[in-house]
Amino acid sequence: MKKLPYVIMLYLIAFTSNAQNDLDALLGAGVENAERFANDFLRPGANGAMHSMNANWFNTADVKPLGGFEISIIANASVIKNEHKSFLMNIADYNNPSDDFAVEFAEGADAQRVSTALGENNNDIDIIVSSKSNPLLTDRITLPNGLGDLGFLPTAFIQGALGLSKGLEIKARLLPKLNADDIEGSMFGVGLQAEFTKWLPADKILPVALSGLVAYTNLDARYDLTKSSGINGDNQRVENTTKTWLFQFIASTKLPIINFYGGLGYISGDSKSNVLGTYVVTNGIIDSEPIVDPFSVSSKVSSVRGTIGTKLKLGFFRLNAEYHLSNFNALSLGINFGFR
Repeated sequence: MKKLPYVIMLYLIAFTSNAQNDLDALLGAGVENAERFANDFLRPGANGAMHSMNANWFNTADVKPLGGFEISIIANASVIKNEHKSFLMNIADYNNPSDDFAVEFAEGADAQRVSTALGENNNDIDIIVSSKSNPLLTDRITLPNGLGDLGFLPTAFIQGALGLSKGLEIKARLLPKLNADDIEGSMFGVGLQAEFTKWLPADKILPVALSGLVAYTNLDARYDLTKSSGINGDNQRVENTTKTWLFQFIASTKLPIINFYGGLGYISGDSKSNVLGTYVVTNGIIDSEPIVDPFSVSSKVSSVRGTIGTKLKLGFFRLNAEYHLSNFNALSLGINFGFR
């Protein structure tokens, strides 16, 4: 369980166990086809994780005074909708006239909805790859399933915030480095929040606070495929870099115990995963020449989000909960300890 946040994030860059076992066959359908399928298969997971990574950067618009601080334990989750669980696979996109092989669904359909990394096929969906020059040479490939009935994509952080002078507050979040089994990964983020109402003469008597936030988050991860790919070769791995920016306007009440906050924000980010190493395909109709660094998959997000939340403050202990409305809705809980 302690690796769950990493496993979910690394889902952006690696196939499921089924897909890992079928990587030989997928490459056997051609490198370009494997890349096209991997992009469509993994994109919803990457986008959902980028939204999850950007929840709970703030719990009030009222920034801390000079020397005030807060330490938080944060758990986020992007909500997986039905639309994120499948994509329309058009078989015409997988047939290049210049290739010596043809791709078709085993059941003969021209297009079919198939599972993404966040879904699951109700029944096995197979494609047939056949040689144009030798129709007797064929290969049958079962498309991979995703996470199935999991309804959310979780992330978790330790976060700190420190008040600076002139209405400024600096923030940092960290997911400690993991180096276990075949997974290596780490995540960090930094943010700066500025309260506009602190610059007004009437700040002390205003019932609300208004502020703006800019935050950057970075994930670097590596997944060793050598044991799981099922393909002969060397130094097989997937390396991922995910970077996101959040720009957020925030408004909140300024009450002693219970407060409410919300705002409007914009998320921009990209995730890129490189499948690296040498792969010798032995289960396919293409030549079994070594394939070096076969392909990359990438995904981008660019979306507006709305936020509503509430915060309970009891001395140095605070508890907050919030919900985000965007392409991927997200919810978050924070346990906070601080002094101001």
